[in-house]
Amino acid sequence: MTVFHVAKNTNYTVMSNHHLRNRELSLKAKGLLSQMLSLPEKWDYTLQGLACINREQTDAIRQAVHELERAGYIVRTRERDSRGRLRGAEYTIYEEPQPPSDQPALD
Repeated sequence: MTVFHVAKNTNYTVMSNHHLRNRELSLKAKGLLSQMLSLPEKWDYTLQGLACINREQTDAIRQAVHELERAGYIVRTRERDSRGRLRGAEYTIYEEPQPPSDQPALD
């Protein structure tokens, strides 16, 4: 019988197991969410910032982010200026999925 042992050190992350056990998520989405939850809050969470620390390019990361968004682990809020024009987006990352909002997705 093969036995695996995990050697832990002081540089580790504590997070919910919810996304890791969610059979609906791809392994890529699980890995990206785990990585995002392990990064400091002030990290550059742009696609380019995440691509900088991964082997995957921005297109692959974008796909995983959209998957996590569809599953409710990432919630996007669009920001508008005083004239109502879109000027950016704010993303909130959750350890457990949030219920879908009534607003249509803006891709």
